[in-house]
Amino acid sequence: MQKILLTLTLCYSLISVAQIKGTVKDENGKPLPYVNIYIENTYIGTTSNELGNYELNLNDKKNVHLIFQHLGFKTQKHLIANANTPYQLDITLIEENYELKELVINTGENPTNEIIKQAIASRKKNAAKTDKFEADFYSRGIFRVKDIPKKFMGVEIGDMEGNLDSTRSGIIYQSETVSKIKFEKPDNLKEEIIASKIAGDDNGFSYNTALNTNYDFYENYVAFGINMVSPIADNAFNYYKYKLESTFLDEKNQLINKIKVTPKRDKEPVFEGFIYIVEDSWAIYGIDLDIKGYRMQEPILETMKLTQNFSYNENTKIWAKNIQSLDFSAGIFGMKFTGKFTHVFSNYVFKETFDKKTFGKEIVSFAQNANKKEESFWNTARPVPLTTEELNNYTKKDSIQTIRKSVTYMDSIDAKGNRFKIQKILTGYTYKNSFKKWSFNYQGLMNLSSLSFNTVQGWNLDSGFSYRKWNDENGKYTSITSTFNYGFAEERLRIKGNYYHRFNNQNNAYISLSGGSSINQFNNSEPISSTINTVSTLFFKNNFMKLYNKEFAEINYGREVTNGIFVSGRVLYENRRALFNNTDYTLIKNDDAYFSNDPLQPNNDTSTPFQKHHIIKGQIGTRIRFGQKYISRPDGKINIQNDDYPVLSLSYEKAFGGTNKNYQYDFIGAVVDYSKTIGNKGDFGLRFKAGKFFNAENISFVDYKHFNGNQTHVNMMNNSLNAFNLLPYYSHSTNDAYLETHIEHNFKGYIMNKIPLLNKLQWNLIGGFHQINVPNFKPYQEVTVGFDNIGWGKFRFLRIDYVRSYQNGFQGDGVMFGLKF
Repeated sequence: MQKILLTLTLCYSLISVAQIKGTVKDENGKPLPYVNIYIENTYIGTTSNELGNYELNLNDKKNVHLIFQHLGFKTQKHLIANANTPYQLDITLIEENYELKELVINTGENPTNEIIKQAIASRKKNAAKTDKFEADFYSRGIFRVKDIPKKFMGVEIGDMEGNLDSTRSGIIYQSETVSKIKFEKPDNLKEEIIASKIAGDDNGFSYNTALNTNYDFYENYVAFGINMVSPIADNAFNYYKYKLESTFLDEKNQLINKIKVTPKRDKEPVFEGFIYIVEDSWAIYGIDLDIKGYRMQEPILETMKLTQNFSYNENTKIWAKNIQSLDFSAGIFGMKFTGKFTHVFSNYVFKETFDKKTFGKEIVSFAQNANKKEESFWNTARPVPLTTEELNNYTKKDSIQTIRKSVTYMDSIDAKGNRFKIQKILTGYTYKNSFKKWSFNYQGLMNLSSLSFNTVQGWNLDSGFSYRKWNDENGKYTSITSTFNYGFAEERLRIKGNYYHRFNNQNNAYISLSGGSSINQFNNSEPISSTINTVSTLFFKNNFMKLYNKEFAEINYGREVTNGIFVSGRVLYENRRALFNNTDYTLIKNDDAYFSNDPLQPNNDTSTPFQKHHIIKGQIGTRIRFGQKYISRPDGKINIQNDDYPVLSLSYEKAFGGTNKNYQYDFIGAVVDYSKTIGNKGDFGLRFKAGKFFNAENISFVDYKHFNGNQTHVNMMNNSLNAFNLLPYYSHSTNDAYLETHIEHNFKGYIMNKIPLLNKLQWNLIGGFHQINVPNFKPYQEVTVGFDNIGWGKFRFLRIDYVRSYQNGFQGDGVMFGLKF
């Protein structure tokens, strides 16, 4: 009975949905991709794929006029009159016979500028016509790679889950989605994904959504990581030159102006290519623009091509975008990457207003079993037919998945990787069970990546064991780790362990337990890395890292209690002991002596900053992300920060049960973070940190508020909104109140790309201000001016800042070198 019902359903579908398909080519027989194909005076349409093939399903087999529109070619209209389906309609498009309309030329005035001025003047009016709508949305993405090496920096790459062929090339990702969207400018979105598909992953959910596809040239800026200036922005004439290439009439005898867009300055965030403007209404007819990677400040990206096609509806008098494609090419270290995204908008319903409850914090959701749709659904719902390459890739990846998900295959792969060799006692060993999703790791006795030097331990090295178990579907994750640290000069072994469990990936609830013995910086933010300290100590005899010993036990718990509000709490016991220098070893010999390990008395080798003691501490905290929106995925919740609002963090800490009651205290603290992209003028960021101790006059120096200073002139942590550049590490530590201010603006090339010759460097000007306010001190301040994005070609990882510090007058200056990878 079920088979009969299924057969009747399929027959009814074939009767009620008429399919028109065919191929679109030019006069030379070359297939034309991304041809805009739609039913006249409707928003029902499709586009051709890379091979020029198209398919269109009609719910009505009565007479319909089908429009074929492609930038650079004459628009054609074809009548489909009660044809038997499936109906084959192959089309040959003829290149447009362009002509320049008669223009009145004023001396010194580019006549094309008048068209652009009209488009700018009409920009808001045209944008308002499509500011609220419902639509069907389809998205397809594909990524290809070429010339991938077998090893990169000594790490085996393999065949990338079967994606690479013998030439080390292939498709590494292919997916598509079908969804229904509701949209209201500027950024209200409600999207339900009806169907989702990923090649080689029958449980996967595509990340393709309408969320980041709104490339709206009616806005002043179009976001591509950096804000690009629209060719019809209010200030467009400051960035572009225009030339009227040609004019032509569409099928409704509307005059279309094809305008070439050329940047005035090469290094600015600008497009180049063509924009098509409709005469009289001055609406956008089409977009065919290129984006250079260096203009986006993405040097690995070489070129991105964006095309948009708009269709006109005589009933609504609206030009609406229905086809959008995005092609890119990138490369680094000899490896090549290409990709393509295709977006189809159809069945528009333009709205005067939406119900107030239409848009909320959840912006994307998935229908039940969205990733389980049958191929019959995709054949009907997919507006753009797959190419032979894409069809073959689905077949290949699904076959490979069947094999690779089997216990036999996973065990065979694991057996190869799990082979034990005697040298792995020194270098480390990993055992993995892929089918049961767990692994065990031993770091080895010669874990050279952990090797570092300080004056307390001398050379020190880590080893240890770890166990991990995970579940990709519900986000559960468990890890158990142990770390063995041995200091050779100190002749001391320290052992600590940690248990961590994440309950899910919806509210990210977790619990962790840890304990053991460890060596720590007085500032638990660890402002100086072990690598920087090793170099500074061995080569310059500057032992800035100050350390103490603790035996501890700690429990932490945290979770998101409601959207945007994350709470956490912890209880810990610490037994603390001061430490002394145990070595004066250095690589560069000189007569200078190391400072002591006491940050309060660096010239006294017998002093200690605190007496041995133990203490218990409890802490609760919350982080509030105002206006946070999110994507609800079956495999996890993705939070999206709203940059219109700051992030607020609050904490309360109480110390009790100490060896000495004087070490007990209360503390409240707050942090405000805010960042904002300001048009095309760069990124602004600030951080305010404030706190107040109570009953803390005689607490341990360990519990003071310590500020993230720097005396090395090197910053590898990229934490410019959380650190100072010239501040001694413990000069302003306090057990009272404090206010910490960090402000920075990165112009993202806004000034530099306008200066001849200097703009060829592609450096970004950065300005900053940092301040500490604590009782009994004049405010400490730093003013910084510098550049980032320094480097050559595709390798731009250096930042340089000039810093001046003030405290009751000028204190000093210096240069900071920053590295970011």
